[in-house]
Amino acid sequence: MAPDARGDVMPAVEVNGHPFWVEVAGPEGGRPLLLLCGLGMQLTFWTDPFVALLVGRGFRVVRMDNRDAGLSWGPDEIAPPPIDALERERAAGRIPDVPYRLEEMAADAVGVLDALGIGSAHIAGASMGGMIAQLVAAEHRDRALSLTSIMSNTGHPEVFGSTAAAIAALNKPRPDPLTDREGYLDGTTDFVEAVGSPGYPTDRATRRAFIAADLDRAYRLEGFLRQYAAILGSAPRDRRLAGVRVPAMVIHGGDDQLIPPAGGRATAEAIPGAELLVIPGMGHEIPAALEETIADAIARTAARAR
Repeated sequence: MAPDARGDVMPAVEVNGHPFWVEVAGPEGGRPLLLLCGLGMQLTFWTDPFVALLVGRGFRVVRMDNRDAGLSWGPDEIAPPPIDALERERAAGRIPDVPYRLEEMAADAVGVLDALGIGSAHIAGASMGGMIAQLVAAEHRDRALSLTSIMSNTGHPEVFGSTAAAIAALNKPRPDPLTDREGYLDGTTDFVEAVGSPGYPTDRATRRAFIAADLDRAYRLEGFLRQYAAILGSAPRDRRLAGVRVPAMVIHGGDDQLIPPAGGRATAEAIPGAELLVIPGMGHEIPAALEETIADAIARTAARAR
């Protein structure tokens, strides 16, 4: 029987007086592992079967909704800045002013560990979550036991860009789900398929059902935009990553169009002693067929910390 992945739901965990939605699975004596998800994603990105695999490898797994996503707090009183203006600032080599930065999101993650009474943990993050995880390891060194950065980058301009096809898919307008639910689900499924894994195809009905479940859990467009602004308003992490002193694993899809493999290679090069795992056929997602491979990589990296 697979280990239980549902665990404990703790919606009242507070960080600086703000509520963050947290779910914990695995035995109390397990190795603590904090999973951080990406732009606009909810903790459901880390599927129950994947969490069960990690629990089976001896982890006590903590999933959290980042600020402005899912059921966690967000500064709803602050309107998101215009993304096109932020992109122009970034293209000009300037770091724009934004409501909050990735550094504050890393502090949120550390605050969740504090709220749970966890002194230090293995940290793994995907996409924007990988950026946050990098900052936890670089800026809060006593709190990270190991780092796994998945389909992410260092924020350096040379490895920042998506392919033209991915940008076109991302920017294609989608209907408002409050007025056209089916149109929204179709459009979002189109995007996920466009940046998905050609070597590990997922049938459209499965993708659409997952997106529908997330939509029913929470829909926060302005939160998505503020998170995107946080990425654009955060400085490159190359120099700070050079100070990471814990075992590190960098995982990237060889067919990732949203954050191309150059981002993963640059991340591994920036972190002393990091292991790089590029998976052919993997796009900007963790397909079910690769969950075991990635769980093994996280466990192998954690073992190096011992």
